Amino acid sequence: MVKEKYLQHTITKILNKLTIFLFLLFLTSFVTKDTEYKGTATYYGQYWTGRLTSSGERFHADSLTAAHKYFKFGTILKVTNLINDSVRYVKVNDRLPKSSKHIIDLSYGTAKQLNFLKRGVIPVMLVPVDTVKIIK
Repeated sequence: MVKEKYLQHTITKILNKLTIFLFLLFLTSFVTKDTEYKGTATYYGQYWTGRLTSSGERFHADSLTAAHKYFKFGTILKVTNLINDSVRYVKVNDRLPKSSKHIIDLSYGTAKQLNFLKRGVIPVMLVPVDTVKIIK
């Protein structure tokens, strides 16, 4: 009798976990990789080279990295400069303050490759390539 209840309880726990997993998998299917985010981008100056980012990595000005408010660390984003249509892929490794007016801060190297060092701020489109957005 005790073994039957234990077995039934164990099966119920497994089914509950499976149900939660399937539900989360279902929800993530709605956040597609083709979701586009438009806004403005700026960049980190070379001054920040060598400092630790929020993810614990050291910032390198010439790397293709970025800071974003909500995407998980390690997320790969396709960044398109809407002025000249140049594209670069960056990895999120830092956080923007939630009060920031920009949707992304790019490394100096990325800004150089996207041709906006003189402008400082440009309109961009972001498309997540490798993972999904963190829920606020």
